[in-house]
Amino acid sequence: MNFSLLLENLTNPALLFFILGILAVFVKSDLAVPENSSKFISLYLLFSIGFKGGQELSHETFNMEIFWSMLFGILIALAIPIYSFFILRRKLNIYDSVAISAAYGSVSAVTFVTAVAYLESLGLTIHGHMVAIMALMESPAIIAGLLLLSFFHREDTAHISKRNAFRHSITNGSVLLILGSLLVGLLASAKHAEGIKPFTDDIFKGFLAIFLLDMGIVSGKKLNSLVSKGWFPFAFAILIPLFNGCIVGMISGFITEDITNRFMFAILAASASYIAVPAAMKMTVPNANPGLYLPMALAVTFPVNITIGMPLYLLVIQSF
Repeated sequence: MNFSLLLENLTNPALLFFILGILAVFVKSDLAVPENSSKFISLYLLFSIGFKGGQELSHETFNMEIFWSMLFGILIALAIPIYSFFILRRKLNIYDSVAISAAYGSVSAVTFVTAVAYLESLGLTIHGHMVAIMALMESPAIIAGLLLLSFFHREDTAHISKRNAFRHSITNGSVLLILGSLLVGLLASAKHAEGIKPFTDDIFKGFLAIFLLDMGIVSGKKLNSLVSKGWFPFAFAILIPLFNGCIVGMISGFITEDITNRFMFAILAASASYIAVPAAMKMTVPNANPGLYLPMALAVTFPVNITIGMPLYLLVIQSF
């Protein structure tokens, strides 16, 4: 592994603020990011990455590589929940297995944003269509999870509205904002886009650092409920994302030769949703324990991806 890349990632201010948030919980500090501010920063990050992606997409020519990339992203989001479900069922009940497998099949917009910032620190820029692929990967995992539940636990089928679940997966605020911002960025002229560049670009990393501070505080508060479940959730939350990221990083070479595209595919496969999927599971699978799947994604998988994962996936891609 390129340890200089790992060290650079470990000393990234955004990551250090995440660690500061966890530390604040352990020392019982009253440090907190106001809820309204946290929501605004979340909206800003999604808006910014969507708009910049739309601008990038406006400069691209749609071709078969983009088509196959979009199809590849959807297939990843369908495949990961299926095999994850059967691994999880060895130790967990069907409700938690469905919720966790859906979370790990879906994607984390914040991990995506952090990965974009990581690439930019290396002088690399993602292609706009990867933002669209990220948004497309939110819904299939939720749908796959609900189909698994209805197939293996039929008596619960009557209590789950698949139509509502599908609608929610499409109209979820984070998905809608990403897609909407992408469309606005695609339609906006370069002259108009330049006018808001100080807002979409210059202050981006600062807002990301504050957001990760808030995520660290939230993660620290939920660690106890995860610890009470033993070693298995920790092992899954560490090993499966690393496995997903490395495997997808390798096979993505059959879809595209671009290093940044392959890296983003690896990140999308390795990340786990802690916004869209928990909201959908709360509505459709209320028997699933949010004290389990939420801290797994946020307190374990997220920091693993932004410390060990990103340098590892880049190494794998450069080697294969």
